[in-house]
Amino acid sequence: MIADVIDHLAGITPGSSLDRLRARRPGAREHAQRSYDALFTPDAEGEVALVERDAIAAFVAGLHQDPEIASFYADRLAEIAPGLLKVVEAEIEAGGTTGPYGVYPAGGPAEESDEGLRYRPRSPADLGVRLAGAFEHAHLLVFRPRESSAKSLDALAQAGWSATGIVTLSQLVAFLTFQIRVVAGLRLLRKGSAS
Repeated sequence: MIADVIDHLAGITPGSSLDRLRARRPGAREHAQRSYDALFTPDAEGEVALVERDAIAAFVAGLHQDPEIASFYADRLAEIAPGLLKVVEAEIEAGGTTGPYGVYPAGGPAEESDEGLRYRPRSPADLGVRLAGAFEHAHLLVFRPRESSAKSLDALAQAGWSATGIVTLSQLVAFLTFQIRVVAGLRLLRKGSAS
């Protein structure tokens, strides 16, 4: 078991300058790890199965194009569903883009509108209805957050997601996005302190 997943992903060793820096904010460090534990090793799966959590994590991490973090979550999924990992990898390829995208309504800052990629799962039958809906929603949150709406939540409900499941799914995406950005920042600090 990993005691601190952010330290692990950022390559922070005990006693290093970054370890000491993170130790200055023990609450932030503890809460980030508790969030990870609650989302990925919950006491009970609840309305989102562990395999769904790991598939969504592998997809979201892959979309962020950080090879080390993507590999970490892909390895987790490979342990419990190696066949599903191949499907997820194909979906990452289908959904890969840069963003952010979205179109502002009339009267908004139209110069910031960018249609961009509108992701639809490549293999919805292989993913199943729930994961296909989850991937579409996760892609929306990563690349089109300003377009999130009641309509997108209704699509999840039609795919079999309960209100509690939708909250958990959204928490997963938000946590992963936070974690990936924190790790990227810590890696830059580590690289800067090594030069």
